[in-house]
Amino acid sequence: MSVTADPFFPEIERIPVLANGATSVDLGFRAYDPDREVLGKRMEEHLRFAVCYWHTFCFPGADVFGEGTFDRPWHASEGDPMAMAHQKLDVAFEFISKLGAPFFCFHDRDIAPEADTYRESAARLDEMVDTAAGKMEETGIRLLWGTANLFGHPRYAAGAATNPDPEVFAYAAAQVRHALELTHRLAGENYVLWGGREGYETLLNTDLRRESEQLGRFLALVAEHKHKIGFEGQLLVEPKPFEPTKHQYDSDVAAIYAFLQKFDLVGEYKINIEVNHATLAGKSFQHEIATAAAHGLLGSIDANRGDPQNGWDTDQFPNSVEEMTLALYEILRAGGLGSGGFNFDARLRRQSVDPLDLFHAHIGAMDTLSESLLKAAILIEEDTLQGFVDERYAGWKTGVGCEILEGNESLESLHALVNAGAIDPRPRSGRQEWLENRLNAVLRR
Repeated sequence: MSVTADPFFPEIERIPVLANGATSVDLGFRAYDPDREVLGKRMEEHLRFAVCYWHTFCFPGADVFGEGTFDRPWHASEGDPMAMAHQKLDVAFEFISKLGAPFFCFHDRDIAPEADTYRESAARLDEMVDTAAGKMEETGIRLLWGTANLFGHPRYAAGAATNPDPEVFAYAAAQVRHALELTHRLAGENYVLWGGREGYETLLNTDLRRESEQLGRFLALVAEHKHKIGFEGQLLVEPKPFEPTKHQYDSDVAAIYAFLQKFDLVGEYKINIEVNHATLAGKSFQHEIATAAAHGLLGSIDANRGDPQNGWDTDQFPNSVEEMTLALYEILRAGGLGSGGFNFDARLRRQSVDPLDLFHAHIGAMDTLSESLLKAAILIEEDTLQGFVDERYAGWKTGVGCEILEGNESLESLHALVNAGAIDPRPRSGRQEWLENRLNAVLRR
């Protein structure tokens, strides 16, 4: 299936779902079957895969020590930038269609090159969104979320919403207004705010309180405009602890929850959690999902991984069934992702220069998450873990535990119970090793 007259991947047809045990076919799904029912829902509805525009079609294969290695015609240094943007859009929808992913997501500057003036940049973006809308109608591919790039241009070197210059704040606000309205126009299901540089590099030139208040006001303005234009999608904030800044105000899920509470924005925003950002924050991906779910903030997922030997955001494709099983277990327990999904915020390695490597990377990631979903479903169905957790906390539902939570006990009354010998607790095993063995037994199936 192709949506362009001159396909970039002419040798590739729609990626098939392979029969069990198939080994002769190189490109095919061995675990992902969009129509397979898992816990009463189709696999596609659970996972809601999205191809991210930036890494997949914009990344040139460069790193801080070397120039790009990928041969992509739309990366040429010369030529009409809009003609190349249209070519890139053609290739993007060809790829997503052949992969069979139901969604994509993008930054404004991913699909339309920035011009010399804001007005011209906006006109370019409008033109590209018109074309994208036609391709979405033709292919049935939907928009998981849109966002604005508020970190790439030099004007954002000191942040966008947290910039010491109010004119930069105003420019960022204009850019987000346009991107939010275009996301609404494309029937996007979410809109993400990622504070790529909303932090500081040194406290010697930073007013922490001022910048926090600016960011709170910025998020409030976005929420106000969402309601004004009737956008029914979910607003999402994405946490990251550092890089490129020394510290970012949206460092992890707990920090964002506290921030939303401070500025009375709970209910307006949920959280888009990235695997590699969680590990950079010193947390597990499972922890960040569980924390978001505990506070009603679980929104969507940037699916990737880091390298344990590199202390930076390597954005590799996910390949750990164990890590993703634990994540999907928490997601299933929380009732799913709702309007969110799994976008692959991941890029090819610099040496993976064959365009077909894009298919191998996405197929492997989609299979990893699909197998993980099946394992997590077993944990849910067999009550492997939750039954023990419920039993462990059962004392809080009766007796003194219930009385404490209902406010019927005081320090004095509890002291009296303990002093009289009515309460004399003994340690009980958390059975961590047994639970880990149960988990591993499911992973080995």
